[in-house]
Amino acid sequence: MKTILFLTLAVAVQAAGNVCLSLGMQQFAATSGSWPDLALFALTNPWLWAGAAGLTAFTILFTLVLSWTELSLALPVISVEIVINVALAGWLLGETISPLHWAGTVMVAAGVALVVGSAKNERQQQLPATPQDQEIAA
Repeated sequence: MKTILFLTLAVAVQAAGNVCLSLGMQQFAATSGSWPDLALFALTNPWLWAGAAGLTAFTILFTLVLSWTELSLALPVISVEIVINVALAGWLLGETISPLHWAGTVMVAAGVALVVGSAKNERQQQLPATPQDQEIAA
């Protein structure tokens, strides 16, 4: 349960961070900025600060999750963030998402479900036998 909670929170803050970074950089793109302008803009734009905070929070949460679960399970779950980002890009950023883009995104989600399901099955097969199982086998 702890893993699901932390991964869900990590996905949420990563998606929010990406949206904030996109909003901030869209504001910068609207200016005719150079590299020094970008540095000043980055220091003063709240969207960029919020995005950086979200991605920092994601890194901390994901690192914690990796301290108690396998990468082969955690990473596919985190990749669901791709689906969330596409949805948020259409909803909050007003980006046009084509049906083909959505189809590819759904394929990613289906792949994630397969990997997570196979990781659960593999882990259940590798669980040590209980004392009752050992008595039955003897």
